[in-house]
Parts: sequence; structure tokens; C-alpha cells
Amino acid sequence: MLDKFLINTNALINDAIIKIEANSKGFVLVENDDKQVLGTLTDGDIRRALLGGAQLSDLALNYINKNFIFLDDNSIEHETIYKRLDQEITFIPVLDNKKRLLKFITKDTIPSRFEKLITARSKSPVRISFGGGGSDTTAFFKDNNGAVINSTISLYSHCSLSKRTDSKINIDSADLNIKKMYLNIEELLNSEKCSLDLIKATIKVINPSFGFDLYIQSDFPLRSGLGGSAVVVSSIMGCFNEFRIDKWSSYEIAELSYEAERLNMEVSGGWQDQYATVFGGFNFMEFSDRQNLIHPLRLSENTKNSFEQNLILCYTNTAHKSGDIHHDQKSNLDNKVIQENVKKNVKIAYKMRESLLKENLNEFSKLFEDSWKLKKSYSNEISTNYLDDIYEKAKQNGALSGKLLGAGGGGYFLFFTNFSNRNRLINWIKSEGLIYTNFKFEDLGLKSWIERSN
Repeated sequence: MLDKFLINTNALINDAIIKIEANSKGFVLVENDDKQVLGTLTDGDIRRALLGGAQLSDLALNYINKNFIFLDDNSIEHETIYKRLDQEITFIPVLDNKKRLLKFITKDTIPSRFEKLITARSKSPVRISFGGGGSDTTAFFKDNNGAVINSTISLYSHCSLSKRTDSKINIDSADLNIKKMYLNIEELLNSEKCSLDLIKATIKVINPSFGFDLYIQSDFPLRSGLGGSAVVVSSIMGCFNEFRIDKWSSYEIAELSYEAERLNMEVSGGWQDQYATVFGGFNFMEFSDRQNLIHPLRLSENTKNSFEQNLILCYTNTAHKSGDIHHDQKSNLDNKVIQENVKKNVKIAYKMRESLLKENLNEFSKLFEDSWKLKKSYSNEISTNYLDDIYEKAKQNGALSGKLLGAGGGGYFLFFTNFSNRNRLINWIKSEGLIYTNFKFEDLGLKSWIERSN
């Protein structure tokens, strides 16, 4: 096929005319004995040569255009094709790395844009909680109204998901330092209990119809009190959502995440973590047996900036088992005193919302302290002598108030301090061998996107 467009270096002008007449495209290319293209020759080039005194018996090689435009087969870009053909060029040779002819591109043969392989990517932020803790559990709000206030911050769980052409499933978790391969989803779901059980529960809810490679890496330690389990689940959900035609809404992703962790895994806990990471930003959440409502708080930039500088995140070097604590807390809700304390914490959450909207951070700090005192009464497992000692020493070194995040029992303390005491408190944290974690408020929740292969 391509021979109709090629002549050798020994060919005459007359031979070129015969070839051009035969291919009816108005051009030929001249190649050497190694099949390397040296230049192009068009019927216009021949006409100008003859008018200039050339003979039909002259070598065509003497009149070729050596500075012809061509494309490298490894770097064909449609933008370049359009720009070339939008000029007076009617054909573009495509050559390999040895300059051998592979094909031509004309306006009638522009290559189609085939679908490229894609990878779904996502990141979902953790939350810090301020007040109302314990009231987001079904055990409480089935008979009472619950309310919590929280915000997402700049620590994330990151996921990457690629479809496979077979049914195999590869899971690579940097958080767990585990790499596992399964022949199919059935083998994954029927495998023995292990540290991948949360991921397995998530895959069970999603029920994908294809094999995949899944990579997970988080910016925070396991069992940190930052709602990390819900964050990992929602990040995975976000990746799979990119491959759906009927995409899940934010509410649906939060509910599916709850199903994976609370129902499939049977880990006791509340609802706020799933909503917080999916919706993002500052939220006031209300819970009842009838419905859950998420109310974004529109705080001024001044308030957010000041609030951010008043807060210190401190890792206690101890993990917690939120499910065990929530289970104990759930059983304690039959105690009327504890139930009343949870109701008081709900009222504090409403007051916290008011203090933030009115930019009264001093009032917020006092409420923060009250909320922690009430929360400690829910269960004997929420704090320990070690954790109480950290809290008291932190107050001696500049903290005005604070609380353990999440269910308690370990993980992160969130302290409130005046800006003038910020460095003092941070230095004390480091001197105790604890971990100061810098953060910023994150206005957005779960983000997912498609990354195309090159």
C-alpha cells in the first residue's frame, strides 16, 4: 500500500510523475536503500523544477523538500495535526524512530481519539470534633434529638483505583503495611479475618463487577480519634464512584460508609464521622430517628483564622479502640445520669454554634471545657490516668481547655490556647515526647477525580 507513495534515490523525475499519477494524491516520498525517508516531492515541486529547466531524465532526488513536516509515531498529538493540516499542507507522513514511513495523515484520515486507560484518585479529610459527642449514636437519638459540631482539617486518606482486564484484586495499604492479591471478589470476601476487614466490608457494600488495583495511604496514624476509619472508607467510595454512570450523592456515600463500618464490620459508633469527611468544612449536624441534617456554618475568614491559631493538635502516642468505647458507652445510656449528660452536651453544641457565629472564641473555649467534662462521664474507658495527666500538664503550660477527639481512650488531644501561649504549649508537647501536628481547616470534603494515562 505504501509503495505507491515511495520512490528510490535512483528514480527519475519521470518515474516520480508516473507514481504520482498512479496514487492520485499529488506526492511521493524518496527513500534510500535503508528505507529511510529523505524528503518529499509533490506535483507542484516537479512543475516548478521543469519550468526552471529540469529534465524528465534528471534524478528526482535533486528536487525533493528535505525540510518536510512529519510526525513521530511515539508523539502524535491531535493539536499538532490540526495546526499542520490547517495550513496548506495536505498530508503528514508518520515516521518511526529510524525515519521509515509508517503511514500518512490527511484531513480524511485523522486518527480517532480512543479511550485511554484511566485511574480514579481521591482524598478525604479527617475531622476534629468540638461538642455534642455521643449524641450522634442511634442508641441516643432514637429517643432524643442529637447535635454535634465539627470541622474537617488538612489531613487526608488518599486512594488510587485502576480497573483490571481480569477478575483479580490487588490491595496495597501503606497504613497497614499490607499487600494482598485475590483471584476475584469472592475470594476476597470469603478470606479469613485480618487487618483488611474494613476494606473488605467496604468492597462488599460497593460490590464491583470488575477486578481492580487499589492503593491506600493516609496522613494520620491508625485509631487516632480523627474519624480515620470513615475517612478511609469514603476515600475508597469516592474512587469507585468515578466509574459509576449513576453516581452516588454525598449523602449516599456517607450512608454507604456507615453501612460498611457500622453494619458490616459491626463496629459501634456514631454517624458524624461519615458526614464530616464527605461534606467537609465546618458543620453543625442534627440527628433524630426521622432524619439526619447537615448544616454548613458560614464563618468569617477572620474567625476561622483566629480559631485555627487558637487550636493545638497533640498526638498522645496511644491508639484507642473506638468500637469498644462506643459499645460501653451505648450500654451506659440506660443510666439516666449519663443520658442527661449527653443531653447537656447537645445543648453545649448549640451554644458552641452560636459562639462561633458571633465570633466569641473565649466563650467557645469555656464550652469546650464543659463538653469534655461531660464526655468523660459517659464511660470509664474514655480517659486514663496517663491521659488525665497530659491534660492537666497542658493546662499548666498554656492550654485553656481541650478534649480527646473521637471516642477517647487515646489518639489526639485538641487544645484551645491563646495565641500568646501557642509556642509555649507546643514546646511543652515536644518536651514530653508527644507529637504536635500542624493543620489547617479544610473547607472541602471528599474529592475524587479521573487521571488519564499518557
